[in-house]
Amino acid sequence: MPFTRSEYDAVVVGSGPNGLAAAITIARTGRSVLVLEAESEIGGGARSAELTLPGFVHDVCSTAHPMAVASPFFRNLPLAEHGLQWIHPAAPLAHPQDDGSAAIGERSVGLTSVSLGEDEDNYRDLMTPLVATWPKLESAVLTGPLALTRHPIAGARFGWMAIQPAERLAANHFRGALARAFFAGLAAHSVLPLNRVPSGAFALVLGITLHAVGWPFARGGSKNIAGALASYLRSLGGEIVTGTRVESLKQIPPARMILCDVTPRQLLQIAGAELRPQYRRDLENFRYGPGVCKIDWALSAPIPWKNESCRRAGTLHLGGTLEEIALAERVAWQGECPEKPFVLLTQPTLFDPSRAPAGKHIAWAYGRVPNDSYFDMTGRIESQVERFAPGFRDCILARHTVVASRMSDHNANLVGGDITGGAQELGQLINRPSWRRYRTPLKNLYICSSSTPPGGGVHGMCGHLAALAALADEKSAGRKSKR
Repeated sequence: MPFTRSEYDAVVVGSGPNGLAAAITIARTGRSVLVLEAESEIGGGARSAELTLPGFVHDVCSTAHPMAVASPFFRNLPLAEHGLQWIHPAAPLAHPQDDGSAAIGERSVGLTSVSLGEDEDNYRDLMTPLVATWPKLESAVLTGPLALTRHPIAGARFGWMAIQPAERLAANHFRGALARAFFAGLAAHSVLPLNRVPSGAFALVLGITLHAVGWPFARGGSKNIAGALASYLRSLGGEIVTGTRVESLKQIPPARMILCDVTPRQLLQIAGAELRPQYRRDLENFRYGPGVCKIDWALSAPIPWKNESCRRAGTLHLGGTLEEIALAERVAWQGECPEKPFVLLTQPTLFDPSRAPAGKHIAWAYGRVPNDSYFDMTGRIESQVERFAPGFRDCILARHTVVASRMSDHNANLVGGDITGGAQELGQLINRPSWRRYRTPLKNLYICSSSTPPGGGVHGMCGHLAALAALADEKSAGRKSKR
């Protein structure tokens, strides 16, 4: 294999945003770092490709990136100097209803409140203090649930609401169906039934980021997030080798630290024989959540939404009322494919025309299904879009559908179509993937994927925090050796 050294200070397995974040964190200390990527291109969940027709650039996994711009780690990197540009839609979010009305999630709390009708004051009262305290909360939220104690007052206020299920929070704070539906759409990003904790926490965090930082796209596609991270890593002297699938620790060149941007299932394959039995059981018992069926469309025209304001939004939540969304999410957890799925949709070319031929557009959507489902949800997902945008099907030039069971074909971390690195239940968020978190029983082996705190999302914090743990252990070992 084309390594430039016989040994390294650190080897990172996987070049998703977390793997690259771990590599950058270590490389910034002057240490030698090698990244090994199984696929032919870097990026993991941050990749783009012409999936439908020539000239139509789709995101293979994620498109809207609120947590990337909220990430304290990414914010301190010179990614703009390495080609990353963020595009902010006119409105980050819209949630249409059958009667043609829509809740519009604006950057302004006040403007968003106006779109919620009778709950204008209720939404403003809920979100204004949370957005104001976000600078204190962001590092805690993006470190893990236990870190909220760093800011006791702000943490206590947020934590009291965050431990409530989304359905209860919505019922306690809103009177009208529109505001409750808007809140349910935010909560559905948790990939949890809305009557379970911590679905309410996800709704609050996504609502806060909506106003505090926005939900932007990367100009030219999500691949440019990974591209900027890789370019910066190389400027620090880091190396990246693609097309190298690691299936055993024996394949990795000698290193003082090995960090794996993989889920527990892959870690068992790579290092299982050398791990203690109890830790192997912990990894074997790690629970994965529902999967998604994802569709990319090449379109002849913008999506013809009933409500014209929806054309201002980069992301749309399609699912109707809170009750409908709650049913769809619950059904997927129970092992069934919902008849009317909650659909998360993005329409990036309204704001970044570089991603499609002149006058043409792309859109991206997914609906929740049971983990590892082979069921093709194309018809049901498109029916949900057509419900709020009559004539949508007439705009489709081509489509590319990936069922949940095939999501891992292009990214092994998407086990069974789970896009969050494992079920985001409360206990598993705190002990993720075990009480050891980033560490393993092997003194130089760490896990740095979204299967560690703070969990799913393109923010790099899992990799960054795992790298800090590895560096701290190395420093501690050095002190002990000098005694």
